[in-house]
Amino acid sequence: MIRRALAFAVLWSICTQGEMSSWVIGGPTVGAATLASVVLLPQRVWHWRLRGLVRFVPYFLVRSVLGSVDVARRALHPRLPLAPLLVEYPLRLQDDLARVFLVNTVSLLPGTLSAELHAEHLTVHALDGGVAGVSAELEVLEKLVAALFGTPLVDSFVKTEAARA
Repeated sequence: MIRRALAFAVLWSICTQGEMSSWVIGGPTVGAATLASVVLLPQRVWHWRLRGLVRFVPYFLVRSVLGSVDVARRALHPRLPLAPLLVEYPLRLQDDLARVFLVNTVSLLPGTLSAELHAEHLTVHALDGGVAGVSAELEVLEKLVAALFGTPLVDSFVKTEAARA
C-alpha cells in the first residue's frame, strides 16, 4: 500500500510540476486514489516484469510515433487514403488485467481502436493495413503484454479442447 501511495504521490507531483501548494488537494486525492486502488485492485493484481517492461516501452513509443506520422500523412493527403476495417483477433491472454491493458494499449496506438472485447477475441477498428497486417501487429503487441505481465499465452484451440475434457 505504501508503494501505491508513493506512486500516486509521484504522479501528483509530476502533474503539478512540484508545486507545494497543490498538496492541499493532492494529499486527499493521493489518499483516495490509494484507498480506491487497494479496494479495486487487490495486492496480488500484477507484478510487471522488468524484462517485459524494457521490451514493451520502446515498442510502444516507436509504434506511437510511426502511427502518428501515418495518421498525419493520411490527414494531409488530398485523397485521404483510408481503407477502414474491423478485425476480429483471437485472444490468447488469459489474465484479465493483461487483457484490459492490451485493449487500452491498442486504443492508444494511432490508426487502431479497440471496438469490443469478447471472451475469446478482440474486435479492432483499423484505418488500413488489411486483416493480415493488423493481426500481425496485434500478435506482436499481445506477446509483449504477456511478457510484461509474466503471463503465458494460450491458443484458442487448446482452451477449447481443455474445456471439453
